[in-house]
This record gives sequence, C-alpha cells and structure tokens, in this order.
Amino acid sequence: MILISLTGPVFAVELAQCNRTTHVSHGGEDMHRDLGEGRVMWRDWWSQEGTATDYTIMDCGPGEALTFRTAEVNMGDDIPFDRTEDALEVVARHEGGARIFATLMRMADDLGRIAKDVSVLSSDTESCACAALYADLRGTKAAFELKE
Repeated sequence: MILISLTGPVFAVELAQCNRTTHVSHGGEDMHRDLGEGRVMWRDWWSQEGTATDYTIMDCGPGEALTFRTAEVNMGDDIPFDRTEDALEVVARHEGGARIFATLMRMADDLGRIAKDVSVLSSDTESCACAALYADLRGTKAAFELKE
C-alpha cells in the first residue's frame, strides 16, 4: 500500500516485513519485537567469513537507540564469544520494571559488562519496526521507506 506524503512515497509496513536481508545474503535484520511504550528491539546479523550478532533497542519517539554486540566469531583478531543469553537477560530485567528506570543509558551501563561495542545513539530517521508499530511517534524524523 502506498501512502501519499508531502515528503515523497512512504510505504506502510507490517512488522514481519522488517525481517529482511540488508547485505546481499550475508547480513540482515530479524527478530523485531515490540517492547511496549514506544520502544522496539531487533537483531542485526552478519555471516560472511565470520559471524556477528548485534541488537538495537530503539525508543521511537525521541529516536534514541541502544546498540550492542552479543556474539562474534572470526571477525578480526578478537577472541570468539557468545554472550547473547546473558545480554538478553539484562534487557528483560530492565524492560520488566518501570520504564522510568529502564533508560537506555542504564541498560548500556549494565550491558557494558557483558556485550561489546555498546553505544547510545540518536537517529533522525525512523526505523522499520517503529514505522510498523509506532508511526504516530515519527515526529520530524525522516519516514522509513521499505525498499523492494
């Protein structure tokens, strides 16, 4: 379905459409889910000569994102690791409590002891999961456009 917009074509998306290959058969996004209260999460995967697993938690309204790597094998000189289960337990603990305390910075601090490449960023572009679940929180961010 194509929606008309003053800024160009914007495609309505379903959450399942966010599961996609983003780098010709060796990278993509999947496992998109709604964390509630305007927050979403997904996994980025990479698999070419090495493998990596990264997660992003996006606060759709302000466009703040927490990114972190939970696993990698053969991605340089680093020792292979997989701390995905431990990292996701940290996220679940934070998300299971009051949102006022589950800030991205607090999660980043806890994940810094487990995951790699932990950072909190700002984005002025809407993510696919935010477009699917919280399009009303887009504000002035550039709308997500599904490329087919």
